[in-house]
Amino acid sequence: MFHVKQYDVIVVGGGHAGTEAAAAAARRGATVALISQSLAQIGTMSCNPSIGGLGKGHLVREVDALDGLMARAADEAAIHYRMLNKSKGLAVQGPRVQADRRRYRTSIQTQLKQLPRIDFVEAEVSALRTQGGGVTGVTLDDDAILASRAVVLATGTFLGGKIFRGFDRSAGGRVDERPANHLGAQLRALALPMGRLKTGTPPRLDGRTIDWGRLEPQPSDIDEWRMSPISSGLRLPQLACAITRTTIQTHDIIRAGLASSPLFGGAIEGDGPRYCPSIEDKVHRFGDRDGHQLFLEPEALDDHLVYPNGISTSLATEVQDALLRSVPGLERARIAQYGYAVEYDYLDPRALNHQLALAAIAGVFCAGQLNGTTGYEEAAAQGVIAGFNAAAFACDLPIFTVDRARGYIGVMIDDLVLQGISEPYRMLTARAEYRLALRADNAEARLSEWALEAGVLTAARRDHVERRAELRAAVRAGAIDGAPPDIIREVAEDQRYAPYLARQANEIERMRQDGNVTIQSSREALVAVPGLSTEMIERLQQASPTTLDEASRVRGVTPAAVAALWLHARRRA
Repeated sequence: MFHVKQYDVIVVGGGHAGTEAAAAAARRGATVALISQSLAQIGTMSCNPSIGGLGKGHLVREVDALDGLMARAADEAAIHYRMLNKSKGLAVQGPRVQADRRRYRTSIQTQLKQLPRIDFVEAEVSALRTQGGGVTGVTLDDDAILASRAVVLATGTFLGGKIFRGFDRSAGGRVDERPANHLGAQLRALALPMGRLKTGTPPRLDGRTIDWGRLEPQPSDIDEWRMSPISSGLRLPQLACAITRTTIQTHDIIRAGLASSPLFGGAIEGDGPRYCPSIEDKVHRFGDRDGHQLFLEPEALDDHLVYPNGISTSLATEVQDALLRSVPGLERARIAQYGYAVEYDYLDPRALNHQLALAAIAGVFCAGQLNGTTGYEEAAAQGVIAGFNAAAFACDLPIFTVDRARGYIGVMIDDLVLQGISEPYRMLTARAEYRLALRADNAEARLSEWALEAGVLTAARRDHVERRAELRAAVRAGAIDGAPPDIIREVAEDQRYAPYLARQANEIERMRQDGNVTIQSSREALVAVPGLSTEMIERLQQASPTTLDEASRVRGVTPAAVAALWLHARRRA
């Protein structure tokens, strides 16, 4: 009989959410099994070769402040640095890098192997094992059993994954990689609130066939900033990106090819990301535009592949060939891999709490695209929180959550678990009401010292955080001039906005005091609250807030309803 191996935490999936979850759980002292269908693909950048951006860069810095992997891997692999919104205030600037795909994946795998207590298992998970309402482990596709007290599901686009390109259909979570159909079927059979979403990727181009001389170059930033303050050493050689645009001819070709589009033919049921639409969607929705900007992004130092950002598509191959030939500079470009769309299962994130724990099965945590988000950065941030709390559940440790006043991670999770989604969720700076205090440059000051107290940092990171805190205090006191430039700039920005930050801090404190009033959100409890309409009862019951503050952020819940809840809670007290 196969020997059952016991772990504290099992992580299913080796993408950005899964790798961060495994690392986070291990940092809290848990024994971890990281399961992937292909160990060689752990840490793969499955779509674009970039990390960060507007809103997303904040998440990367916060993941790093919690000792995550992503920012360090981005620095080790960066072949192009660009600070987006550089002419605007620090609160809305977005650090972004282009990463060498192979080097990024190697960095993630190396960092994971340096952590103790992680085993790597190459297999497909066919089922969760449960008993008495809680998870007890997983069954693999060869019928082997791994036991654990907690499981993190970070399955990306693989649950029920289907790939679409023109009239071609195939099963897969990524091109040439099989889907996880058995696990997806089990979750649906458990009557969990599941749905379908879609994402897509553009064709990859052979950079040797692009007429770079006709295009507008976009060089890497010359100032020496990094994604992680713990990164050191020289940058890799930096490559320039280039900018071009689609044309009226391009749009005519796309319109003529829509008959073969699975998006417009009804083959794809799931909604795609509104903030990163396919080129078919752009042409259909913005028919008056005479062009859409494309960024040509090199994928590696020692590879000729180029990622044409802005032209995600699932059109037929012959249409993709034709539309690219109509773009300036790409008339002779050769497609090395055609674009495609992926449709996959997702879980309504309102089935989770702020620890990213699944209410229906004790010990199950979910992270990444499974929760209805899009993007590497959103996935990584969820992975950290799910990993910390899976370890907490398995090892009887304190839970770890970030509220929306402390970080963009908190904004995202709060939005997901209270509001749910109608399309793949993407982080935007506009989502954070306290964004003046939640800058990308001060993520370490906001989160690392707090994480240090919570015991979720490695010894090396603890030493780094303590040194940086001393430097920050010295700069504030005017006792030092030779501090790192990023700390000097951070302190200067804090001083510049000090009155506004103080006022915001008072607002946050009042919010926390009044907002921490506990409420009950079962239907029986809500019906007993005088003044609540049937509509308010239904909205609150569906979102299941536990505090007055959470109730105030449920979409459609009125101030009058919140006041009724507050008054009822006082009377009960």
